[in-house]
Amino acid sequence: MTDTANIEPTSPQLSQEQLDRLTDLMIGKLKTVYDPEIPVDIYEMGLIYKVDISDDLDVAIDMTLTAPGCPVAGEMPEWVRDAVLKVPGIRSCKVDLVFDPPWTPDLMSDEAKLALNML
Repeated sequence: MTDTANIEPTSPQLSQEQLDRLTDLMIGKLKTVYDPEIPVDIYEMGLIYKVDISDDLDVAIDMTLTAPGCPVAGEMPEWVRDAVLKVPGIRSCKVDLVFDPPWTPDLMSDEAKLALNML
């Protein structure tokens, strides 16, 4: 798995152990979200650009889409938010769609490229 997202606490109150545990749980939940037209999860596709976790366990995510005109653009951020909110202890989750930098296949993990016969 390629660590494509930058996951950081917004302040130093969470211990590294807590942050590592939350990071693993959130990545697991993000990997349950798929674009219906692509058989690879959004995390491995490189669509998650940044995840910030506050000490109060509020999460802010910057994500993108493979194309701005994606048919599920209006729904996917909600799917991401709902998945992250399943992590025990997470209080809230805000997901912002960003298009800078633009997504390219270079952001995909090797696992995603293999699944899509791109290796």
